[in-house]
Amino acid sequence: MDRSTARALAEKLVAQMTIEEKASQLRYDAPAIERLGIPAYNWWNEALHGVARAGTATVFPQAIGLAAIFDEDLMEEIADVISTEARAKFNAQSAHGDRGIYKGLTFWSPNINIYRDPRWGRGQETYGEDPYLTSRLGVRFIKGIQGHGDYMKAAACAKHFAVHSGPESVRHGFNAEVSEYDLWDTYLPAFEACVKEGGVEAVMGAYNSVDGEPCCGSKRLMGDILRGQWGFEGHYVSDCGAISDFHQFHKITDTAPESAALALKNGCDINCGNTYLMLLQALQEGRVTEEEITQSCVRAFTCRYLLGLFSDDNEYNQIPYEANDCDRHAEAALNAARRSMVLLKNDGILPLNLSSLKSVAVIGPNADSIPALHGNYNGTSSRYVTYLEGIRAACREANVRVNYSEGSHLYRQNCEPLAAADDRIAEAVQAAEMSDAAILVLGLDPTIEGEQGDASNAYSSGDKETLELPACQRRLLDAVVATGKPVVVLLASGGALHVEDGNAILQVWYAGQAGGTAAADILFGKVCPSGRLPVTFYHDAEELPAFTDYCMEGRTYRYFKGQALYPFGFGLSYTTFRYSDPVYSAEKGAVSVRIRNDGETDAEEVVQAYVKPLEFDSHGLNWSLCAFGRVFLHAGEEKRVRLPIPARAFECVTDDGRRIKAGRHFRLYVGGSQPDAVSCEKLGVKPMELDVIV
Repeated sequence: MDRSTARALAEKLVAQMTIEEKASQLRYDAPAIERLGIPAYNWWNEALHGVARAGTATVFPQAIGLAAIFDEDLMEEIADVISTEARAKFNAQSAHGDRGIYKGLTFWSPNINIYRDPRWGRGQETYGEDPYLTSRLGVRFIKGIQGHGDYMKAAACAKHFAVHSGPESVRHGFNAEVSEYDLWDTYLPAFEACVKEGGVEAVMGAYNSVDGEPCCGSKRLMGDILRGQWGFEGHYVSDCGAISDFHQFHKITDTAPESAALALKNGCDINCGNTYLMLLQALQEGRVTEEEITQSCVRAFTCRYLLGLFSDDNEYNQIPYEANDCDRHAEAALNAARRSMVLLKNDGILPLNLSSLKSVAVIGPNADSIPALHGNYNGTSSRYVTYLEGIRAACREANVRVNYSEGSHLYRQNCEPLAAADDRIAEAVQAAEMSDAAILVLGLDPTIEGEQGDASNAYSSGDKETLELPACQRRLLDAVVATGKPVVVLLASGGALHVEDGNAILQVWYAGQAGGTAAADILFGKVCPSGRLPVTFYHDAEELPAFTDYCMEGRTYRYFKGQALYPFGFGLSYTTFRYSDPVYSAEKGAVSVRIRNDGETDAEEVVQAYVKPLEFDSHGLNWSLCAFGRVFLHAGEEKRVRLPIPARAFECVTDDGRRIKAGRHFRLYVGGSQPDAVSCEKLGVKPMELDVIV
């Protein structure tokens, strides 16, 4: 069904409603209108990395881990799995009369905010710090969610529009001050791509204000840019409680009816919260018109018609519940987890040779932790494999003993309430001393890194106060390293942490239900690591501007002038790749390069292309990712890989926010990393360079 047909049907249906009924449909928990045959519908549903908060579902790596795969095609395949499970669950649950929260088909995903600061607890929900990578992955996630059938398979929602990335503790009243350059260079491109290329059905506004206008009531953001310049035709939804923030925290309005009117008049159709209970009062006070209420109601029902919720011929109505949590989807989650993990350090210890081991120690608070697998906004898997379980299963086949110790609490000084501080360290040291190698599973989990209200510790309402490990884990790591045994660190987190000790470090993110199996496959050489960092790992947060400063100067690989601990785009392999013969074709709009796997291990390589204008200084821009792709190469195999480069890569943003051609002369870098000094040193090779005229 096309949008014009859906809108016509929506207009016809809405015309039969009373004004009270119309207003009632603009709440996230829209009630049934029985006289018109309209069932209740709850708009609030989540699907960042699987159908969330609605019972059993396949749990993929958290969004930041999916970004580390650097694979557009795989992102769409994963989103297609998610929408299949969404339909399977919706069909079964609605048949049993369950139309409650998290049970609908309008998913408030993806989160395409830019992960500009590693302290932000919700950065784990994003696709990292780069506008281009975020744009490409966001578009393909949306296409996978919404499908390619006669109806929308499910509805995606790009959030949080538009300048939003912490701090969590002040989000309800914070005013993000941003230059026109940063707005159009960094914060808006992904949203524009998701609207224009992805055809996203919904956009969610942020809690904060931007330059004095609350995002869910901003004439400029919602009206001038989103619907005006970009031609967005879908529906707009507020973040939860964001409209009440207008009068409670932003102090832009004085009353709830005034806040409801400001949001509605500027284009917010669905209220997550209860402020739209005041719409009828706002109408009585003359703050809104019936026509404005009607317009939003039509947009809401256009979406419901596009989803085929009033159609008997909807192909997705036939998806059975058995499609949920099936073996094929479990294999997809395992594949994603394997490809998401990033090898940050390896002195040659990895892969571990099981045939030469008699015992290994598995130590750490995240070793046997399910929360360390699922991240936030998660479903509930029926088949979690913790890191301890995954390693134990691999060792069992080789008759290798596993010695386990929790080692420390995640963040408290002791594991047992009445015990002395560091009550598990002696056990951990013993486990390491009696083993041939120690595998420490450290980091964070979503109980201490996440969204305000979801986190339950002193980590500043979900944000990180520091990039260091919690002190108890730091002491554990020091004690195990001091044994002199080989140490491999598995680091679970939603973003950058400062860890350098150990013979090898594998960043596992929040790896989803199959995290333990995936990590074991990499540790013991069944799979070659191939993930790449979608964010910069800094030495210290003190290297960065203030958390509340939304200027991009000094942030992310594009503008950071220091040397990163582990740079954006970085990741080690068990093999080496040789690049040669780079060629750029302006006619084809693509760069191609030969790649050879010079090692003895079959592996995937993430090919990356960066561009730097030579005639235009964009606020000290270093270079920008402009293309990427994965290629699988057998040992000794060589292929020529072609990467399309969009024309937009050769544009720049002016100080007043206009996008123009950045001259004619550019430098392209093509290789397995960006051309920064740290990447080149750690990888032992520089990307290919070529100067081009466009």
